[in-house]
Amino acid sequence: MRRNLLVAATAITAVTAGTALSQDAKMSFFVTSVGSGKGADLGGLKGADAHCASLAESAGVTGRTWHAYLSTSDTDARDRIGKGPWVNAKGVKIADDVASLHSDTNGITKQTALNEEGELVNGRGDTPNRHDMLTGSKPDGTKIADQTCGDWTMSGAEGAAMMGHHDRTGLDDSAAAKSWNSSHASRGGCSQEALKGTGGDGLFYCFATD
Repeated sequence: MRRNLLVAATAITAVTAGTALSQDAKMSFFVTSVGSGKGADLGGLKGADAHCASLAESAGVTGRTWHAYLSTSDTDARDRIGKGPWVNAKGVKIADDVASLHSDTNGITKQTALNEEGELVNGRGDTPNRHDMLTGSKPDGTKIADQTCGDWTMSGAEGAAMMGHHDRTGLDDSAAAKSWNSSHASRGGCSQEALKGTGGDGLFYCFATD
C-alpha cells in the first residue's frame, strides 16, 4: 500500500513539475496588452524591457529575460532579442531565428501576434484599432534616425516613432502597409493621442532573449 502511494505521489509530482516547466518555458514572444500610458515615453529601453518582464510575469511566465523590440539612436532592435526560436502564448512559432524573423517567412499575423495572456490584439477594422506597434526600425530591424521618440523618452507633440502593423494590413497592399515592424511614422508627435490617431495605443513587441 505504501509503495503504491509513493509511486502515485511521485507521478503526480513529475506531472506537476512538467506542467509548470512547460508553462514557464512556453511563451517567448508577445505583444504588450497595454503600453506605458504615456505614449512613446517608455522610460527608455530599460523601462520598456521592464514592462515586458512585468507583463510576462503577470501571465505566469517567470525565469526568462525579456527585451522590447525597439531600436534607438545607437541600438538596432534585431540585436536585442536573442537568437530564437520564438513562440507565442499558444505555442505557435513566430520565427526560428533573427534572419527568418526579418524575412517574408515569419509567422507574425493578427492571429499569432497575441498578447501575454494569449489574446488577440485589435487590428484594422476593429474598434479601437490598435495595430500600430512601436519599433523605431527599418524592415531589417536596424534603427531609423530620428524616429524613436527621443529613444523612447518623449510623450509630447514633438518627435516621431516608426511603427509596424501586427496584423499586416493597412490602407493599401504596399509592402509598408503589410510590414510588421516598419510601416509608417507617427503623426503629430509621441503622445498617447498622436499614437491613437493613426491606429495605435503605445504597444510594442516583447521577445525572450534566452
